[in-house]
Amino acid sequence: MSAHDPIQVGFCNALLAPKRPLPPGVITWNGSDASVRFDVYRNNVVLSLTEALADGFPVTRALVGETFFAAMARCFIAEHLPVSPILTEYGDALPDFIAAFPPAQGLHYLPDLARLERARVKAYHAADTRALTAQDLAQYLADPQQLPTTRLTLHPACSVLVSEHAIVSLWAAHQGEGRIEDVDLRRAESALLLRDGDEVLVLPLSLAIGHFLAALAAGAPLGEAAEIAAAAGPDFDLTQAIVLLIQHGGIAAWHTPGDL
Repeated sequence: MSAHDPIQVGFCNALLAPKRPLPPGVITWNGSDASVRFDVYRNNVVLSLTEALADGFPVTRALVGETFFAAMARCFIAEHLPVSPILTEYGDALPDFIAAFPPAQGLHYLPDLARLERARVKAYHAADTRALTAQDLAQYLADPQQLPTTRLTLHPACSVLVSEHAIVSLWAAHQGEGRIEDVDLRRAESALLLRDGDEVLVLPLSLAIGHFLAALAAGAPLGEAAEIAAAAGPDFDLTQAIVLLIQHGGIAAWHTPGDL
């Protein structure tokens, strides 16, 4: 049937609206009450999507509690249905939703904590692309004059998060690394997330390196990214930042001006 078939449209519109009547054309094979069957289906859809979100955001759920998370998830699901049958791909919009969700307005750290958790899931399922090695990059590093205008493509499993809150320490505390009560949420933190085999690493960064890598991820050339990093922290070390990426397989491509 066409995606605009009236039965399909009515079915989808009624699915997440409990007060809407049974969509036209829906019947049961044995003549039983179709509205009862449809209500069961409605409930199962919401529960399955809520469970998918809970699996992808376990620390977020733990921080707000199961009841709050379930209520927030229901509101999110009503506005954001999956666009893929693969439920691990569901939840990209949740961090921004949390940032605008009135009951969560006092939890200023929560959107970035959710972004960290979502980045971990995406890193785990990212494509297996060969990372450049130090040997691959030797010829480029040997010509420092081209470095300021060079652009890097980060590995698909690599992402950078810069936050005004201590979300890296908060996440780590929920993994048994330190005590939650010792985390100062007012401290800005950043992290590099990447996959090492079947494990996703969350590597704490200095704020300067965090801003540098975030600028690279956004497409800035090395020179511009270094200026951004230097403004964020006087202790920025360009060599240290590049070596960090190389050591952890974070560079998928190196583009000199002549390549573009």
